[in-house]
Amino acid sequence: MADTLKTSLHEAHIKLGAKMAPFAGFDMPLQYSSVKEESKAVRESAGVFDVSHMGEFFAEGQEAVKFVDYLLTNDFSKAEVGKAVYSPLCRENGTIIDDLIAYKLSADKVLICVNASNIEKDYSWFEKHAPKFNCNLTNRSQDFSLLALQGPKSVEILKALEVFPSEDFTYYSAREVQSPFGPLILARTGYTGEDGFEIFGSHESISTIWSKLLEKGVVPCGLAARDVLRLEVGYPLYGHELSDDWTPLDAGLKWTVRMDKENFIGKEFLSTYKPKYRLAKLSLEKGIPREGYEVLNSSGEKVGWITSGTMSVATGKGIGIALVEKEKFPEDKLFKIKVRANELDANFHTKAFVAGGHK
Repeated sequence: MADTLKTSLHEAHIKLGAKMAPFAGFDMPLQYSSVKEESKAVRESAGVFDVSHMGEFFAEGQEAVKFVDYLLTNDFSKAEVGKAVYSPLCRENGTIIDDLIAYKLSADKVLICVNASNIEKDYSWFEKHAPKFNCNLTNRSQDFSLLALQGPKSVEILKALEVFPSEDFTYYSAREVQSPFGPLILARTGYTGEDGFEIFGSHESISTIWSKLLEKGVVPCGLAARDVLRLEVGYPLYGHELSDDWTPLDAGLKWTVRMDKENFIGKEFLSTYKPKYRLAKLSLEKGIPREGYEVLNSSGEKVGWITSGTMSVATGKGIGIALVEKEKFPEDKLFKIKVRANELDANFHTKAFVAGGHK
């Protein structure tokens, strides 16, 4: 059994009395105060998450952008320098290896941030294809710590710390910055639907910034609040809405599959693929739709299952995302969720449960 890994902020979490739990091989903070308090902080002011368990790869050189673009289903080549692109990473048969964000730091330097549980699997895939391109690939996951500062007061707080780069630093921008805490990579991205930033830096830099953020009243938040926040805005989570068995077209990610691109791994297969599933956002007036619960149509026939479910802090209702068989997707949009012995009527949502507030 492999030893549980710790982020550079592990001791800080213990001192704050965080409830810790294993996640993707790391001992991670699940919550500090309460999920409600932490979620409200992100929606109304600012919260900070230690996400140092995430993986960081760098592709550098003349064909770095071309290389990354070939591996992503989304269009990375057309992104301007200083922008970030969200994309699935697919096999030749269209199935999803992972979802990630690639940051075009310069014309010949790309940072790729991947999910913690998939670092080795993803890096092997990148390594396999790198020799075809004139670029250098490195896995620097051990070198970086990473904070996610999220919430409407994020900009104000970064300005106070003299870290905010400039007013043209818009949503899904990314930049290498020199700061009072040393060199950082700053990205205006996030996983909560709110305005916010990912701050990549050395373990020492991030430890100092973490302390400074708490001094300014930023609320430390754990993985439990992070899951509620991402589900409220309908963001997928690898291992739940995304998996090795499904394609992006099965998981509501058609917008990330750019068939107008010259080429990418999986293009040929996905160009003729007919999706087997469709995602549905569902809520209950009473009760919580938990992962694995059966989803039924109005006649009581099973049509799918819940992939993620929780109690929404913002709406006060049980919310969930369901994977529904496309051929059985009810035209009347009437669903039931089987909660233990009960078949409860579910509300179908065409939009996210919460609008979020990213700029």
